[in-house]
Amino acid sequence: MSLDFDSARLANPHLTSEHEEWRTQLRRFIDKEIAPFAEGWDEAGALPDELWEKCAEAGILQAGYPEAYGGISQGIDIWHLNILNEELSRVAVGGMSSTLLVHSIGLPPVLNFGSEAMKQMVAPEVLSGRARISLAITEPGAGSDVAQVSTTAVRDGDHYVVNGSKTYITGGMKANWFTTAVRTGEGAGGGLSVLLIPADSQGVSRTSLDRKQGWWCGDTATIYFDDVRVPVENIIGEENRGFKVILKNFNSERLSMAAAMEAYSRVCLEEAVNWARERKTFGQRLADHQVIRHKIAEMKQRINATQAYLQVCCVQMVNGTPNAGDLALLKVQSSQTMEFCAREAMQILGGMGYMRGGRVERIYREVRVNAIGGGSEEIMRDLASRQYGL
Repeated sequence: MSLDFDSARLANPHLTSEHEEWRTQLRRFIDKEIAPFAEGWDEAGALPDELWEKCAEAGILQAGYPEAYGGISQGIDIWHLNILNEELSRVAVGGMSSTLLVHSIGLPPVLNFGSEAMKQMVAPEVLSGRARISLAITEPGAGSDVAQVSTTAVRDGDHYVVNGSKTYITGGMKANWFTTAVRTGEGAGGGLSVLLIPADSQGVSRTSLDRKQGWWCGDTATIYFDDVRVPVENIIGEENRGFKVILKNFNSERLSMAAAMEAYSRVCLEEAVNWARERKTFGQRLADHQVIRHKIAEMKQRINATQAYLQVCCVQMVNGTPNAGDLALLKVQSSQTMEFCAREAMQILGGMGYMRGGRVERIYREVRVNAIGGGSEEIMRDLASRQYGL
């Protein structure tokens, strides 16, 4: 038995032949249209604009979204979405997948809480790859603690006047709309609202954040709002009740991140195993040294645990009984597994692992963004402890 990306996946009783066909179709498309070019895109620091429409043609952008707005929902479930995250992660260029799929966090608030006119205006354009939408919550002074958002939206007749800034916004430079957390009232979470802000509004400006440790080809930006007038009908949900809109997004975001991080861990395992079987030291293969075998065994052990945990949380989501504390700790489990596997794979590959151009090297420098983005490990543990009534 080999130990590679596919064989290291635990059996999942929820997967059907349709799921496996989806995986086959995705892999065929990714191996042709993405994998041969992804490293070059990362080195160049940008993705080609035509990638979005190609991915729309393959059904990647639309998976899981309502068909009324151009999505593909018939027969699509949580396992299809996990497979999509896995297959994109197999390429090991996190900036590509995070930017390509940023609508997965920017669009759901519109579909879940926006007006019908807003949905019709935004969703078909985004799902077809013709336009893009980003989620704008994080600020220079407010990260995982959303209640500290200070960007203001003051009502002025039929408009809100928005002032403030957002930073570390994935997809921010090319976005056509921002799903934006703003402060419309007093209090912490109680004074938050969410606005859909067109990126071409007067007073909106943006700067690229391209000096990043990882996600080189990812579009990351700081967005500035200077007396931006936004029509009141662009509110997503109700005024001063935006915290509900934001929280609903978090569970699915953390679950998709966990699926991706688990897959990154398996990439590291595969690369380490292949190298350990090829490389010889002191007259024998690396794999013949007990210390190397134990490293690989512990990588697989942690991957197994993460996969099993992920399956349980997915079933909870399917059954409509998600536990926010469990999901928060799943994200911690996944980022720690990714970090461990990236480190151990790098140790096994040695100098080869340190050189640019390999999947492990790319994953290694993207560990931190996964451990921090979507809620840092520290915030996740604290959230979980509060969910459990401590």
